[in-house]
This record gives sequence, C-alpha cells and structure tokens, in this order.
Amino acid sequence: MSTSAMTAIHQRLSGLTPTEQRIARYVLDDPRRVVDASITHLAAASRSSVASVARLSQNLGFSGYPEFRLALATDLERSETERERFQVAEGDVDRGDDARTTIRKIAFAEASAIERTARQIDIDELEQCVAAMRAARRINIYGAASSGLAALDLEQKLHRAGIVAQAHTDLHLALTGAALLDERDVAIAISHSGRTLEIVQAARVAADTGAITIAITNNPDSPLARACSRTLVTAVAESTFRSGAMASRIAQLAVLDFLFVRIAQDDYDTISNNLRLTYDAVTSHRIE
Repeated sequence: MSTSAMTAIHQRLSGLTPTEQRIARYVLDDPRRVVDASITHLAAASRSSVASVARLSQNLGFSGYPEFRLALATDLERSETERERFQVAEGDVDRGDDARTTIRKIAFAEASAIERTARQIDIDELEQCVAAMRAARRINIYGAASSGLAALDLEQKLHRAGIVAQAHTDLHLALTGAALLDERDVAIAISHSGRTLEIVQAARVAADTGAITIAITNNPDSPLARACSRTLVTAVAESTFRSGAMASRIAQLAVLDFLFVRIAQDDYDTISNNLRLTYDAVTSHRIE
C-alpha cells in the first residue's frame, strides 16, 4: 500500500515541531517546486536544515527524503489525472468560481477524499474491527458536530441490521454509556482531528472498562488514536471553503460503509433478512 506524501502531511501536520511544520507548509504551498528540489535546496528554501528535512520525511512515514520526494511526484501525477477527469484546473474553490466550476471542484474534492481513504485504509485493521463488532454484545458510537452525524448514520445502519448499537453525541450520555461497557462491547469514537476533548474522554472511559475501542480519525498520531486499541484513518486534505468538519464527513461515511458492508457479508443471510424486514415495516408510510 503506497503512502501519499500530501495526505501524510495533512494528517500529521498538527503534531510536527515548529520547524517541521514550516517545511511541511512550504511543501503544501507549492509541491511542484519540491519534486525537483534537492534536500539541500528544500532546507535552504524553508529556512531549516538538512537534518530537519530528513527528520520530517521519516516522521511522515518515509525512509528518507528520496522516498518522500518520489511519493510527492506520484501524488502530483495522480492529482493531475483526477483533475482532468473532473475538468478542473485546480482543486480548491475560489471566491470567483461560477456555479459549474464550483460543483466540479466539490465533486473532485469529495471523490478524491474517498479514493485516497480507500487506497490507504489498513485492510488488516479494518478486518479486526469488523470481527470485534460482529462479536460485540453492544456497540457505542461517539461523535460531535459533523462527526456526530456520521455516528448517527452508523447507528441507523446497524439498527436496521439487527445489531445493538447506540450513537451518543451528548458528552454526558457518552460518558455514562461508556462507563457501563465491558470486555464484551465495542466503542467507536469518531473525530477528524482526533483532538476533540469530549470524544477522547469517552474513548478513554470505554477503554478503562475493557471494551475494544476503535478510533476513526484523520490523524493517526492523535490523542484519540493513542486512546483506542484500533484505528482506521481517513485521508482528507482541507481547503479554503471546506473545513475539517465538511471535508471529513464524506471520508468518515466511506469508512463506516466499509465496516458495515463487511459485517453484512460475514452474516449475509441474517442481515439481508433483517434489512428486508425493516424495509417492509415502513412501506406503508410511503406515498404510492
């Protein structure tokens, strides 16, 4: 599984040292100028040192600067192909864009978020999460704001499948619910930054009970990831008009769909029957 240089920067930016952040922002500002730059040139241009550039490359998950620069070149080539597919010159929405261009750029950004997340998702980790959820007595799901909408979406899917699950978007309910879990249960905590205090607290309480805890976050080095026994990482880059709360939702929903469909595949007959029964139960509330 190849690692995206740009995604790695966005995911880990907040946890880097000030010097590493300065180098990373220089790369994000114009990645094309970095692809052909030597490590010495990048160090001088970003007002840092060769050692700092090398350390940044390793902290982003690469063996060194050559591998990081190669990954960056691959990112740019892939991005160019994707922009051509959506007929946009560049991905960020500008205040002067017309409606057609704006729609194309948003579609490009959301499709890219799903594709990057799918390319980089840890399959083994995903399967471990699926196995834990299938065996769970009950599942608690924690999320705030936009991540709370994702939590409610998973609750609805699992409810229709006949799996006992409850989403908590209120801190007190999340904490009290987490305190009643045990080793038979699973807690899923959703936070784009992985730094939302309430969600991290709920995950820690759940972990203390012995429950299996799963983090869904864009930052694999975040406090939430460290608080949980399992982590599924989204791959989202923020832009001017698409804050973390907006950009994260589509990738979070994709990861939750990965989980739900794999669970349904494991118990296909039972869950497909439950989905049919719940569908039939509400048919009388549809206008012919």
